Amino acid sequence: MSRKLFGILLLGFASGLPYMLVFSTLSAWLRDIGISLTEIGFFAWLVLTYSLKFLWAPLVDRYSVLGFQVFGKRRGWILFSQSMILLALIGMSLVDPLQNIKFLALFAFFVAFFGSVQDIAIDALRIEIGDAKDQGNLAASYQLGYRAAILVATSMALIFADLIDWAHVYQLMSLLMFIGMTGALICHEPKNNEIAILRFDDALIGAFKDFFARFGIWSAALLLLIISTFRLTDIVMGPMAMPFYLDMGFSKTEIGALVKTIALFGSIIGFVAGGYLIKKIMLFNALLAGGISVLITNLFFAFVASSEPNLSLLSLIVGLDSFAAGLVGTINIAFLTSLVSKKFTAVQYAMLTSFMMLPGKFLSGFSGILADYYVSISSLQTGWAFFFYTTTAMSIPALLLIIFYKKIYEVHSD
Repeated sequence: MSRKLFGILLLGFASGLPYMLVFSTLSAWLRDIGISLTEIGFFAWLVLTYSLKFLWAPLVDRYSVLGFQVFGKRRGWILFSQSMILLALIGMSLVDPLQNIKFLALFAFFVAFFGSVQDIAIDALRIEIGDAKDQGNLAASYQLGYRAAILVATSMALIFADLIDWAHVYQLMSLLMFIGMTGALICHEPKNNEIAILRFDDALIGAFKDFFARFGIWSAALLLLIISTFRLTDIVMGPMAMPFYLDMGFSKTEIGALVKTIALFGSIIGFVAGGYLIKKIMLFNALLAGGISVLITNLFFAFVASSEPNLSLLSLIVGLDSFAAGLVGTINIAFLTSLVSKKFTAVQYAMLTSFMMLPGKFLSGFSGILADYYVSISSLQTGWAFFFYTTTAMSIPALLLIIFYKKIYEVHSD
């Protein structure tokens, strides 16, 4: 593995770690101590920062961080953000959620905010240090690091939470941000001569204008609709995954040691398969295949909810779901990267990922209310099954839009 790919691998780890610690693992912590599903669902809104990051992406494109200029613009922002994430994670560990859940939410917000800033700079660095032919390998390395972080921030954290208290778990996790700092130091600072140095407001407007100018109004609008609906299912389901496992009677160690370990291997196979699939059947066909795989595997969770607790069955379904997530992850990164102009690297990529995340993250805040409602009108198992039927149905609009866009594209290319 080259130095460049290894650096991106470590940065992928740094990107995934804070996201999971204020999303999936935080849900497990809160459910473990008796917080309601409704309140847990509201915590999903903290990571709306990842969906709104296009608003502060122009700052990352235009300015360097005071005191970090020696590392360059991209690496400076990455190292500054990682330092802030480390401190905020320690802050979370010092708060008792049962006594002061608002302060926990505040520190979690800081983790999410600086995590989004870090992602802007990492995405820009990843795009700028490689040519178009390198982006597939760079995306795969990033995904490998990201998935490894998911394993550490979920599996390892859950196992440790059965041995030590959650506060010490989060202190331990905070130290792992040094891995990401190493990645930033390994990568060289990219030189992008095409970047447009604009005022803050012009950068946002310019990025939008450039996108619509390159693709045309109707084509660009359809692409944005596809992007904004493509990940609805897994994003809305996300905050409720850990509470679901715990409600089904599985221990934190069982979830961490078996289920999440299998999830890592499933996702690794998935993102490798995603790169292969893009080469074999082209990007839009791969996008369609990925969307179908997410729909099917999400539906499997309804079957798990309706069945008697079975760790082997749950592990199998989680493995298949993680394969689909890895598959879609690589395909989605390649898809968004193909739409970005290097004149607006950070702003435009952040804008597109924001369109992808914002609808799902907004709806995910209501996921706890939905799960609580279904459980209240039926039983625990039936309620969770209805919840997964609902999230599965959210995959359908994106699939229809992809087919529609693909058909129009083929007509125009004839």
